[in-house]
Amino acid sequence: VQLQASGGGSVQAGGSLRLYCASSGNIGSIDGMGWYRQGTGEQRELVASTTRSGRTNYASSVEGRFTISRDNAKNTVSLQMNNLKPEDTDVYYCQADTPTKIAGLSRWFWGQGTLVTVSS
Repeated sequence: VQLQASGGGSVQAGGSLRLYCASSGNIGSIDGMGWYRQGTGEQRELVASTTRSGRTNYASSVEGRFTISRDNAKNTVSLQMNNLKPEDTDVYYCQADTPTKIAGLSRWFWGQGTLVTVSS
């Protein structure tokens, strides 16, 4: 599975951006998809995720401001980010996972990062 993220950029606080991630390769096996972010010297953290069935999960810091959406037919995932804050500044990574033959174990894939910069 290969992931290609796009849509990052620079906005002022209160503005909006939409991130988009397209997948290719063995996309029929993709189960979960999501977005993570990572600052310099920090651990990568979950922003939002969604399962194939549509169940979503958000970091508390973005709930109510960000919305993740997914097209199962195309295996694409988007992240609409509204009311952006300076603390949302980070490199954002698209993620996808596929099941393995071992129950409960999945294989994770990452797209290249896309930088989001929010100025105050």
